[in-house]
Formats: sequence, C-alpha cells, structure tokens
Amino acid sequence: MIKLVVFDLDNVIIDGEAIDEIGKLANVEDDIAAITEKAMQGEIDFETSIKDRVQLLEGTSIEDIEKVADDLPLMPGACKTIKCLKDKDVDVAIISGSFDVVADKVKDKLGVDTVYTNSFTVEDGKLTGEVTGPLVSGTKLDVLKDHVEKAGITLDEVVAVGDGANDISMIESAGCGIAFNAKDSVKEIADVVVEEKDLCKVLCEILDQLTTDDAETETVEEEVAQEAEAEEEAEPEVVEEAAEEEAAEEAEPEVVEEAAEEEKAEAEEAKPKKSNKGLPESNFVLADTMEGVRKQKDEKEAEISKVADEREEFNKIAKEQRKIRDELNASLKENLNKAIEYRNERNEINKQVEEAKKARNEANNKIKSLEWSSGKRNKIKIENEIKKIDKIIETRVLDIKKENQLVKNANDLRKQLMEIHEDESVKNEAQELKKLSEEEHEKVIALSEQAQAAHEEMLTYFRKTDDIRTAADEAHKKFIEARKNASAKHEEFKAILSDIHVINKKLGSNKPKKRKNDNKSSGGSNKNREEKQRAEEIFEKFKNGGKVSTEEILLLQKYNIG
Repeated sequence: MIKLVVFDLDNVIIDGEAIDEIGKLANVEDDIAAITEKAMQGEIDFETSIKDRVQLLEGTSIEDIEKVADDLPLMPGACKTIKCLKDKDVDVAIISGSFDVVADKVKDKLGVDTVYTNSFTVEDGKLTGEVTGPLVSGTKLDVLKDHVEKAGITLDEVVAVGDGANDISMIESAGCGIAFNAKDSVKEIADVVVEEKDLCKVLCEILDQLTTDDAETETVEEEVAQEAEAEEEAEPEVVEEAAEEEAAEEAEPEVVEEAAEEEKAEAEEAKPKKSNKGLPESNFVLADTMEGVRKQKDEKEAEISKVADEREEFNKIAKEQRKIRDELNASLKENLNKAIEYRNERNEINKQVEEAKKARNEANNKIKSLEWSSGKRNKIKIENEIKKIDKIIETRVLDIKKENQLVKNANDLRKQLMEIHEDESVKNEAQELKKLSEEEHEKVIALSEQAQAAHEEMLTYFRKTDDIRTAADEAHKKFIEARKNASAKHEEFKAILSDIHVINKKLGSNKPKKRKNDNKSSGGSNKNREEKQRAEEIFEKFKNGGKVSTEEILLLQKYNIG
C-alpha cells in the first residue's frame, strides 16, 4: 500500500532548474547549466557539481534570488496531483539538492508535508559561495531512509519521482520508481517512465498502483465462492433431477409426526448457526399463491443463471488482460535488457574512442615539440619573412635607399636559412609520429561511427519499452475494470441467491407430510440429522473459503442453510 510519494523539485515539481535561473542574476547561467547537465547525466558527482555551481554565485543578492524563486513556474498538473494525493491520505515529501529559498515557497503553495533541501550561506544579504545541507555530501536515499524510519513505514510503501542521476538511488530503492521527463540512465532503472511534462500522468500511475493494491486485497473466500456458484449454474441437469426428487417427495401423503416434530426442534436449535452470513438481507416479497411462488423461483433461477454468466465473462476478460499484461511486462524486461546491452557496448566503444584520441593528441604534441627542436619552425618562419620582403620589392614603388635595405635584409635572412640544418633523425621520428597520429585519428572516426550505431540501437529499444509499457498499462487498466465488474456481478448474484433462499424456505414449509412407517421412522430421523450436520459442515467450509460442489449447494438449499 502506498503511504508516501517523494518528488524531486527541479524539472519535476517546478518547470525548470532553479540554480540555472539564479545563475542569470550573476551572468553565469551558461557555466552553471553546463555543470548541471553533467551532474544530471552522472558524469560528475553531485557534491562537486553543487559546490562548483554555488561558488559561481558568490556575491549574488539573496533578495534578488527570492524574487526569482517567486516567479519560478510550477510543472503542469502539480497542484492537482498534490491535492489528490493528500485527499487520499498519502503523505507527500520533496527531496532535492536545490535550495530552501525555492523549496519553502513551493511547500507553502502546494501544501507539501515535508521538504529536504540544501541552503546557501549568506552574509550581509549576499551569497558567500558556500553551501550546506543534508544533500551536499549525502544521497537522496540516505535522507529517504531517515524519513521512512521516523514515519514508521517501509521503502516498499514509497513512490519516488525524479529525473536526474542523483535521483537514481531513491528510485531504485522505492516500492515504485517513476522517471519523469528523465535522462536515459534514470529510465533504465525506473518501474514507470512518463515522458509528458504533466504531473497528472504521474498521478494516474500512482492511482493505478493504489487501485491495484485495493483489488489485490480481495479475499480468497470470495473467489472460491464465485467458483462454487459458477459450478452450480454450469450443471442445470443436476438441479432438474433434484427438482424431480422434490416433486416426488411432495407426492408422498404423510410423514411420521414424531419425526416431523424432532426435525422441527433440530431446525430451531440450529437456527443461530444458519444465519445468511456472507449474503445480503433479502426484502423479497413472496407471491400469494404457491403456484406464484414456484413461478418466482423459476424467474429467479433464470435471473441468477444470467448474472452468473455475465460474472464469468468479466472474470474471463480479467484473466485474459492479466495474461496480456504479464506477457507485455516480460517483453518489457527483455527489451530493457537489450537497451542496456547496447548502452554498455556504446560506453565501451566510447572508452576506446577516448584512448585513440589521447594517443593521437600525444603524437601531435610530440610532433610539435620535435619541429621546434629540429629547427623546422625557425626555417619556415625565415622562409616566410623572405617571401614577404620579395613581395614588397616586386609590388611596391620604393626609393632606392629603402629598396637596398630590404634586399640586404633578405640576403641576411638567406644566410641564416643556410646555417639551419634539420636533424635527419628528428625528422624521421616526426614522420613516424605523424603516421601514428593519422592511424589513431582513423580509429577515432571508425569507433565513433560504431558508438553512434550502438547509441541508435539503444534508443530504438528504449522507444520499444515505452510502447510496451503503454500497452501493459492499458491491459492492467482493463484487468482492474473487469475485476470491478465481476465483483459487482458477484454482489448481484448474492442478492438473487438471498431471494431464492426466501423462496425455498416458503416452498419447503408447504410440503405434504410423508406416509407413516414405523420401521423407517427412526432411520429417517437419523438420516436427516446426519444430512443436516453435514450441511452445517459444508456451510462452515464455504465461509472459510473452501470450494463447494453443486451437490453440496443443493444440500444447503434442502435444509435452508446459508
């Protein structure tokens, strides 16, 4: 049973990332957004990310931050979702690495029970760049465990809703984890994925869980009773035989008075044990004549047969939809495992890409170093200077003095150029490194293409899981609806059965007496007592959830038990 729903704050309860909006006040929003994204993707740990981001906000006015907090929009459906959960006596909490200056305002707006967040350190109305709180170094799961322990509940009774890597610990551990507009890493471990930016979709999932909990508490006794009553309706020929026996009994002219009185006394004594437990009280009005009562019995038996058929049809639909749901859930696991395989393959290839990039860059850096040490750079530089001078001499009109100076400069540079000798061994090493750099670069390109292909496959399987999950959810809704309809028909069945008991009682009290037979009176009385005792035992078995056969139901009717 769900007793607590825990939400993340940013991009879940509010439509945006609070610290990114606050970053605009200090003109560092791009830097903060970049760090936020890395943290949400799980590329850096949350403690590092929160400290780095808050450090960038040093000197920002807390008053300005409060104004930003006031203007942050709530996620669509937030108000309705929180109100509905509260109406159903489900506690609501927010666990967020965001800040109390934002969360407290949201808490007041929505009436959230409890909020756990971090806090800015403020001096003279401005941020110091420091941050404190339970979620700086601690995880959301740590905070959630403390909360459920104080509340006296278990993690299985919790629904956790989040979107980023720092939500994974609580989503994995909660009885139901919901990924809301989440990163791929969160979707992979969540029980439910909601892509639409509307918290009412999350509410629907939670209400389905609550409905499922209620449906699963249906007692075994009632299910067994339904099966027994279905058997009763499935064998009309047996009922007809019993009716013929009853008619034959009515044809008997007399019964031993002593046996009848003894039978009556036993019936009176057994009355407290034979109340209609499990059946509703009947207000059925009997016809004035016995012929009318028999007609009423025929009508009621036809009616109960129809209701039993309808109930069984709903049970059949529920069984089919449950099978479809379970098969889809099995398929969902297979597709999810496939998606994770491709994700792991992609990540492994990306590691090889990084290694190839590193090898390529190291080769390029060595080439640059060798070029400098070998004099190649100086040679190129001098050659470029000579070309420049020659260009000026060729294209410009110069006085003779200036032209002579430029010619002299060019000749001096040519002398320097002649003095530079490239080291052959260094030159060869540079060529080898260049070859290595090109090979590693080709690896980078090839591996990147492989990583992209694996990434596309991963996305394909994640999309499949979303489609399968939607179909499974639909089958589950149909299953719940069919179960409800079957339960309603079962209540209708019991009401008609109560009316039939009233009719049987009337018909049973009007039977003609049997012919007196001194030799059989004692044996008949004993047989009646044994049958009644057996009927009482059958009824006790029925109340305790035992399966009852058609023959046993007829015996209950014969002695008007139940």
